Amino acid sequence: MPDQTFRQNLPEVDPTEIEDSRTAIADEHRSFLEKVLVKGGFADLYDARDFTEVVFRVMRDLMTTEASDRVAAELHKEAVPTEEKALQMEVSDLWKDTNPIVGFLSRVRPPWQGPGIFKIDSDRFLFRVANEGGLPPTVEREQAVKAVFSATKDELSEERIQEIASWLPDHVRELWEQA
Repeated sequence: MPDQTFRQNLPEVDPTEIEDSRTAIADEHRSFLEKVLVKGGFADLYDARDFTEVVFRVMRDLMTTEASDRVAAELHKEAVPTEEKALQMEVSDLWKDTNPIVGFLSRVRPPWQGPGIFKIDSDRFLFRVANEGGLPPTVEREQAVKAVFSATKDELSEERIQEIASWLPDHVRELWEQA
């Protein structure tokens, strides 16, 4: 008699108003890539990882090698606990460029800020991350950038947070501060 109802006086519950405590994870207990995934609206950890690498690449382009190295030195937390080899890395691995030629060139060229140097303004920053990061149409670029910024700030000292802010162009700096 599985179809028989025994208690008919129970109130009807809207399933959208019920939060399953097993799936609600406090933000401080999420891994770096899980924070980017959730806050950025990405479909999976691979998209979050790939987009994070692009945001980090553009950020490094704005900074001196020394400043970039100081940031990398603080990013030694596991990006996401997993058995998948493709995702086993520290956040500092995401900070470093995966292309050895680009990584080398970024270490020997000056930052893309300053007098007489090609500048990356906020529009170019956001254009690059959206295009190079292959953002899906369902993900809003500023929200995704803020997700990476927020997860990154959780890993850094206040001194590094302020140092990065000093390198960012106007609107992107606002996104950094809001994250």
